[in-house]
Amino acid sequence: MSSVAALQPEPAPIVACTISRDVSNFDLLIEDMETELGESWGDLTFDDAILFLNQPDADSLEFVAVAVDSDDESDLARISGIITTAKEKGVKIILIAEEVSPIALHQLLKLGADDFVPYPLPENALHEAIERLQQAPGPDAYMEQNAATPSFKPKGDRNGVILPVHGLAGGTGATTLAVNLAWELATISKDNAPRVCLLDFDFQYGSVSTYLDLPRREAVYEMLADTASIDNVSFLQSLLTFNDKLHVMTAPSEMLPLDIVNSEDINRVLDVARANFDFVVVDMPSTVVQWTEAVLHQADVYFATMELDMRSAQNTLRMIRALKGEELPFEKLRYVLNRAPKFTDLSGKSRVKRLAESLDISIELQLPDGSKQVTQSNDHGLPLAETAAKNPLRKEVAKLAKSIFELNSAAEAAGA
Repeated sequence: MSSVAALQPEPAPIVACTISRDVSNFDLLIEDMETELGESWGDLTFDDAILFLNQPDADSLEFVAVAVDSDDESDLARISGIITTAKEKGVKIILIAEEVSPIALHQLLKLGADDFVPYPLPENALHEAIERLQQAPGPDAYMEQNAATPSFKPKGDRNGVILPVHGLAGGTGATTLAVNLAWELATISKDNAPRVCLLDFDFQYGSVSTYLDLPRREAVYEMLADTASIDNVSFLQSLLTFNDKLHVMTAPSEMLPLDIVNSEDINRVLDVARANFDFVVVDMPSTVVQWTEAVLHQADVYFATMELDMRSAQNTLRMIRALKGEELPFEKLRYVLNRAPKFTDLSGKSRVKRLAESLDISIELQLPDGSKQVTQSNDHGLPLAETAAKNPLRKEVAKLAKSIFELNSAAEAAGA
C-alpha cells in the first residue's frame, strides 16, 4: 500500500525570489510575481539574501527582483553586496526602485543589474522584463559585436562647433533635423570632409539609432556612468560609425532617468567630443533638465524646432521665460519652423509673421514638409540624402549645413 505522502505533488521549484527590506511594501510586485510564476517564487529579506544565495538551493534561481525605496538608501552597501553575490552566482537581476535618488540608482545599476523597472510597476512591465532576461542574444547583440567603431587615432587637437537641436514640442522634427544635418555636414566635401559626431542625449526615447539603423550599446551607459575617467580613447570606443563618415553616440540600450548624469558629466562628454571633431550635433530631449544649462553654455548655436500651432507657441514662450529667469544665454536659440507654409501660401506666411511678432522672436529657418518620404527614410534607417535626395526638406537641410560649414571655415581662416 503506497503512502499518502507519495500522492502529494512535488513542490514547484523556486526559480525566482524577491529581495527587499519588507516585501509587503511592494504589493504590486507580489501580485505580478504570482501572476508570472504562480508558486515558483519566494521572498527574502536583505538579512537572508546573502545566506540563501550561497546555498545549493540558489542554483535553481533564474533571477531575483531586488526591490528598494528611498528608505533603503542608507543601506546601499549591503544591497550592493547582494547584487554582487547574485552576479557571481550567475543569477540575473531585475532592479525595482521607488523614489530612489539618481546617485543611488546609478550605483546599483553600475554593479550589474540586468534590467530596471520603476515602482509602482507599469502594466506588464515585470512580464516584459522577465521576457527580456529569458531571450537569447538577438540581432542587436550580433550587430553590437560587428558594429564599426571609429578607426582614426584620437589626438584631441580640434575645437569643434557644438550644435544642439531641441524640440519645443513633440513631433516637431528635432531628431530628423539632427540626423540629417549631421549627415550633410559629414558629406559636404569629397576631398576634405569635416569630422562630425552626432550625440543622442535623449537617454529615454532617443531615436538616432533607429533613424540610422545602428544598435544601442552598453558601452554608452558605461561611459556615462563614469565620466570622471573619460578620455579620447574611451569616448571613441562608445561611438559607432555610419557609412564610414558619421560618428554616432546612440542612446543607451535601456531607458534611463534623464538626471542619471549632471552638468559636470555632460560638460566632460562635450569637451572630449569638441576636442576630437569639427562639428558636434546633439539631439536633445524635449524635456528641460538640470544639465540643459551645460549644453546651452557650450553651444555655438542652439536650434529650437517648432511648428505653426498653439502648443509650440506656448512652449516657446515658456522656454524663453525660463532661460531669462535663470539669466541663461537665450540669445543662442535659433528658431526652426518645421512643416512651414509653401511659398504660395500667403495666409500661412502671414500666420508665421504674426507668430514671430507675438513671441518677439525671429524665425530664421523654415523647413518645408518632407511628407511621407521623411517617415520612410527614418524607418529604413537612412538619411534623406540617401533615399530622397530631391526632397524639399533635404534640400533645406543641405543649405543649412553648407551655411554652417562656410561660416566656420571663414572663422577659422580669420583666426589663423
